[in-house]
Order: sequence, then structure tokens, then C-alpha cells
Amino acid sequence: MEARDKPKTLELTVLSAQDIHVNGEPVTTNIFVVVRAESTTTHTTPLSTGEGNVLSWNEKFTVELSTYARSISFEVKYQTTTGVRDVGVARIAVSDFLGGSVPETSLQVLSYTLRDWNGLCNGVINFSVRVV
Repeated sequence: MEARDKPKTLELTVLSAQDIHVNGEPVTTNIFVVVRAESTTTHTTPLSTGEGNVLSWNEKFTVELSTYARSISFEVKYQTTTGVRDVGVARIAVSDFLGGSVPETSLQVLSYTLRDWNGLCNGVINFSVRVV
């Protein structure tokens, strides 16, 4: 098995999100993020209590990335009094931060657009990632 074919452990930190909207209205509270790496394991941030249009978590996770994983998803959700609603999702190709010109163990800070289920822009998610 070559080194690139071995499973990897990622240190992934959900830093913040900005310009989150629900039904066209900006939302800064009761937002959380679910991180998935093509497995049954999920990682969830606490609910946001932000101010303005930027939500901050700085929540660090250790994510096991299988050799077959091709993407990581960040699902932003909104906790309402009647349940949980999807806000938007960003699916990031693993090749965006592994196997490029930046060493895998270097900390990379990335930002991606969140899309709702209709494909419309619904904010931005900011995170950092490195191989541990």
C-alpha cells in the first residue's frame, strides 16, 4: 500500500460562517454545523450565538478520512422551536487540500460557499484543516 492510499486523520476546525439566511432573513443564533467525511461518523458544533452577520465556533474535530473518501461536507442547520431546518451545504473535494503543492501537515484555512437545496448561495463557511 502506497503512502497516498493510507487512511488519514484530519484536524478540522469549523471557524465561522457569514451571511447565513433563513427564508431571506439573516440569522445569527441557533445555527450549527454538521461535518461528515463520507462515513457514518458525524461531528456537530454547538449552537451559534453570534452578533452581526458572522457566526463563530472555533470548534476542533479529529476526522478519520478513509482511503475512499472523496469529499467532506459541511451542513449548516437551523434549530427552530419545531425542529431542525437545513440552511445550506458545502461539499469540499478532498483533493482541494490533499495531494497539492501545500504539504498535508500544513494548516490550511479555507472558505466555501454554502448552497441551499435549490443551489442558491446561502452564506459562507470558514474552516481550517491539516493532516495529523
